[in-house]
Amino acid sequence: MTRLTNANLERLAPEITTPRYDRGAVSAGIVHIGVGGFHRAHQAMYVDELMNRGEALDWGIVGVGVMPGDRRMQQALAAQDHLYTVVVKHPDGRREARVVGAMLDYLFAPEDPEAVIERMADPAIRIVSLTVTEGGYNFHPVSGEFDLDNPDVQHDLDEPSLSRTSFGLVIEALARRRARGITPFTVMSCDNIQGNGEVARKIFTAFARARDAELGAWVETEVPFPNSMVDRITPVTTPADIDELADRFAVEDAWPVVCEPFTQWVLEDHFVAGRPAFEQAGVQLVEDVVPYELMKLRLLNAGHQALAYFGYLAGYEYAHEASADPLIVDFLLGYMTHEATPTLAILPGVDLDDYRRTLITRFANPEVRDTLARLCAESSDRIPKWLVPVIRHQLDSGGDIHRCAAVVASWARYAEGVDEKGAPIQVVDRLKDELMAIAARNHDQPTAFIENRELFGDLAENDRFREAYIKALQSLHAHGALATLKALDG
Repeated sequence: MTRLTNANLERLAPEITTPRYDRGAVSAGIVHIGVGGFHRAHQAMYVDELMNRGEALDWGIVGVGVMPGDRRMQQALAAQDHLYTVVVKHPDGRREARVVGAMLDYLFAPEDPEAVIERMADPAIRIVSLTVTEGGYNFHPVSGEFDLDNPDVQHDLDEPSLSRTSFGLVIEALARRRARGITPFTVMSCDNIQGNGEVARKIFTAFARARDAELGAWVETEVPFPNSMVDRITPVTTPADIDELADRFAVEDAWPVVCEPFTQWVLEDHFVAGRPAFEQAGVQLVEDVVPYELMKLRLLNAGHQALAYFGYLAGYEYAHEASADPLIVDFLLGYMTHEATPTLAILPGVDLDDYRRTLITRFANPEVRDTLARLCAESSDRIPKWLVPVIRHQLDSGGDIHRCAAVVASWARYAEGVDEKGAPIQVVDRLKDELMAIAARNHDQPTAFIENRELFGDLAENDRFREAYIKALQSLHAHGALATLKALDG
């Protein structure tokens, strides 16, 4: 067994791909906030690929953890020189193991916010990127406005040098660069949010304006916030993944990351102080990300939601198990073909029929072992952004919405916190208590869940949606998930 460190790279098994560059020659150019599995299997991997080609050696990544739970990741990576293993799981059982060396450091903001701020204020840092999840942008799910009443936001407005949030840290760093006459960095969101760059611009600018009107105006006009579309299924790393890496490849890695073979990144080419040559690593640099983004959000991300609750309620644990059920597959394809696709623009060179079939294949990869519980988590940050826009488009155009309504009903049924066998469901959501309290009224007041205007706006007032939703919810209660799916497409 070989522990993963710089000193031990040459001792690793030959089938493991390791950095072909001198890590000592790499300097930092990117600070990334929110170092999770996805960033490590996606953006950092693209940078590492460029470095293996002898490019981008001045674009090393400094990770930043803002949440208390990030301390564990920081410690794990620091102990192995910020190296980690990406394990690609192929459907036929093959494994590809690759050590990524693009990350140079990991700073834990709660421990030393000043160190984080000054690192971002360094002229060498030209990009600050983000994967802070949908809930990390602190905006209202319906209005989209920044929540200035958040206690941590108020703290950061009062004590900028002791910031607790990504907003406070980034804006303080930008304020220092402005005061020192240093070009600002580009803020690059890599989160699954429609118009993620525009959302980031709105949110960070709102914070900056609340702090100082002139600073806010400077951020709005001088700081680029490129939109991007990112895609790679990256399940949470489990103890079994760590053990398998040790057994198959004799590597001791405290926190590897596992993922599917597929990866895609479509990025708006809008940067103020340069960027790595991402296109050489397979990134699509485009003028307008929105059509690609909507394709992914409404087919893949919303498709995951269509799969997750019905699959979980039907007794499945993993996405690949649910994706092997013909009733669920037919429902998924029906949603994607008849309800989501009509909301999308034509993309030159993209075969949407092939894309839909590819998604089913990806969902059905038995080696990824993506849990339905993960896909069901944080639904209040997902359904309003991914599925509700499809519903509204279809209602406005007179299109089909009964499958969308059924997905919402399956979420409401899931939020009751008890599965079809009477076992408890561990609901994971920032609005857990509120949602479960509302879902408890599903039997007596079947529209209670969709009357939550924070999540659904006025959808409960639309007769066609309300009737389709009630029908699906009542069927879920009376007949169960699979029988409901059979009736929907029967």
